[in-house]
Amino acid sequence: MAVTTGTRRGPAARPSNATPSRTTPRRTPQKRAERPWLGQWNSTVTSYYLLVGATGLLLVIGLVMVLSSSTVTSIAEGNSPFAAFLVQGRYALIGLPLMLVAARLPVRWYKRLAWPALLASLAMLAAVPFVGKLVNGNRNWLVVGPIQFQPSELAKLALAVWLGAVLGRKQHLLGSWGQAIVPGVLGLAAVLGLVMAGHDLGTALIMALLGLGAYWVSGAPASLLVVGGVGAALVVGWAFILNQGSSDRLTRILAAYGTCTDTQGQCYQSIHGMYGLGTGGLFGVGLGASREKWKYLPEAHNDFIYSVIGEELGLLGTLLVLALFAVLGIAMARVVRRHPDPFVKITTAAIGCWVVGQAFVNIGVVIGVLPVIGVPLPLVSAGGSALVTTMVALGVVISFARSEPGAAEALAARRSVVKRSVAVLSRRGRDGVTGGRSRRRGGDGGR
Repeated sequence: MAVTTGTRRGPAARPSNATPSRTTPRRTPQKRAERPWLGQWNSTVTSYYLLVGATGLLLVIGLVMVLSSSTVTSIAEGNSPFAAFLVQGRYALIGLPLMLVAARLPVRWYKRLAWPALLASLAMLAAVPFVGKLVNGNRNWLVVGPIQFQPSELAKLALAVWLGAVLGRKQHLLGSWGQAIVPGVLGLAAVLGLVMAGHDLGTALIMALLGLGAYWVSGAPASLLVVGGVGAALVVGWAFILNQGSSDRLTRILAAYGTCTDTQGQCYQSIHGMYGLGTGGLFGVGLGASREKWKYLPEAHNDFIYSVIGEELGLLGTLLVLALFAVLGIAMARVVRRHPDPFVKITTAAIGCWVVGQAFVNIGVVIGVLPVIGVPLPLVSAGGSALVTTMVALGVVISFARSEPGAAEALAARRSVVKRSVAVLSRRGRDGVTGGRSRRRGGDGGR
């Protein structure tokens, strides 16, 4: 039987040097149509760089705005115009090395420190009702020699790490109410009770958000979260709004959600906060040119610093701050999604609900969505213990981001690339100097 060859027409029968037919479509590589920049932004170290970048920018913005918003009040009190700024800068310098140390500690150290940190925080909170200092109607400060700090701020970080250690260790048992309540809910209730004993409702609400974030990520029953939320709302509403000697908090709530007639009392701070935001427009009146900070807006460098940002930097400035907190939230959500350790997931969720949730509560108060409850803007508002504790908490999350799968290797590789690049540049510089000298010597010899 004869076998015919060369009769087929097609790519298989075409010689290697033959030109393609005009009817044959050319194949274009499909991979070039993809977006290569997306892979770079979604790498193993994206969470790390987002956390570091957003934290650094918010810290710088906070220092600048504290200086801008506090100069007038400092001069009026007979102090240096840089008084509040120098205090904030000193605490930032204290918090920076602590944040760097927290960012370098391995995850196992935080698991070991969980119980001692919580017990120390409970001891300090228990001492506040007896020896604490009363500031603005709230007894939530301790004074130790020249140092004055808020134990409730330290308790936030201790509670987040402790909940991560406890719930992460028994995550497979959290389907049962008993396992979910003991000891997590008991520890959370103890911290909240001691904080509310100092009449600090704002900090208690932020801690409730922290606990909610930890339990949500841990996989606890949804019915437990609903019952816990309703119970906490009833306790807070009865003990701190209805059952109190004065009607200050109830009046503030009614002023926020109803028609306010006391424009020189309960509504004064909220009205002037809105004045600052409305005056700024799109680009603001200029850095340092705020009018509301001239003793019109109370707590201009603290709880209502977002209003001064809106007045001096405009809508673009406020959106920038809001976007940076959104970046922090996205970065922490990436750590929760990518990290395999349940302790890291739960602790990061708790810190995220604390920092980002507190920022949104503060902004909600300034824009009139929430009643005035005295919650500062993290990393931006003036405040020593709050700034240091927030920086350390973000350092903890940065440490978790460094331990994501593949992140440590990528960071080590990038450091070696930088070292090699610096070595190449320095070698080129030396070669250029040597080459220039040899050329000059050659010219002299030829002359």
